[in-house]
Amino acid sequence: MGDKMGNTILIIIIPLIGTTLGSLLAIFMKKDMCMSLYKFMLGLSAGVMLASSIWSLIIPAIEMSNNVFPTIIGIILGFLFIIVLKIIKPNNESKMLSFTVIIHNIPEGFCVGIALASALTMEPVLLTSAYALSIGIAVQNIPEGSIVSLNALHDNTKAKAILDGFLSGVVEPIASIAAIILVSVIAFILPYSLAFAAGAMLYVVINELIPNANSLSGNIGFFAGFIIMMLLDVVLG
Repeated sequence: MGDKMGNTILIIIIPLIGTTLGSLLAIFMKKDMCMSLYKFMLGLSAGVMLASSIWSLIIPAIEMSNNVFPTIIGIILGFLFIIVLKIIKPNNESKMLSFTVIIHNIPEGFCVGIALASALTMEPVLLTSAYALSIGIAVQNIPEGSIVSLNALHDNTKAKAILDGFLSGVVEPIASIAAIILVSVIAFILPYSLAFAAGAMLYVVINELIPNANSLSGNIGFFAGFIIMMLLDVVLG
C-alpha cells in the first residue's frame, strides 16, 4: 500500500518538477535583456508551442478518438476561447502566454492520471509506462516553464517571474488527481481537451508570438524551439 501511494504521488508531481526547473532559469536572466535575445526567446516560445500543439496535442487527439471531427471541434473551441479572452482582457501578452500554457497542461495532467489509474486498477505492469509518460511530459515542461518565466520577467521581478512559471504547472497534478477520480469521464473528453489546448496555443503563436519575434534572432529561436520540442515529443512519445 505504501509503495502504491509513493508511486502515485511521484508520478503525479514529476511533471511539476520539470516546470519548476524550467521556471528557475529566470534566475540567470537579466530583466533588461537586449531586444535580440528577447526576440529569440519569443521565437523559441513560438517554436516550442507549435511543435507541442502538433505532436503532443493534435496527433494524440486524433489517435484517441479514431476520428478527426472531435479534434476539429476542440481546435475551433480553443481558438474562439482565446479570441473571447482577448476581448475581455486585451493587450497582456505575458498573461495570455501563461494562460495558454496552463490550458495546455490540463490535458497533459489528464493523460498522466488516466495512465496511472490504468496501472493501479487494471495492469500493474503499466506502472512503468505511467512513469515514462510522466517523465516525458516533465522534460517537455522544462522549456515551457522557462518560457512563462522569461516572458513574465520582462515586466516583473525574478521572484514573481519564477512564481508565474511554477504556478503554470500546478494545474497538472490537480488534473491528474481529477482524472484518477473520474477516469471514465475524462477518457471520453480527453481528445476534445487536447484539441482545445492546441487551438488556444495556435492562436497565441500566430497572433502574439510570431509577429513580435519577426527578426533574424526570432526566426532562429523559432526553428530551434520547433526542432527541440519535436525531438522531445517524438523520442519520448
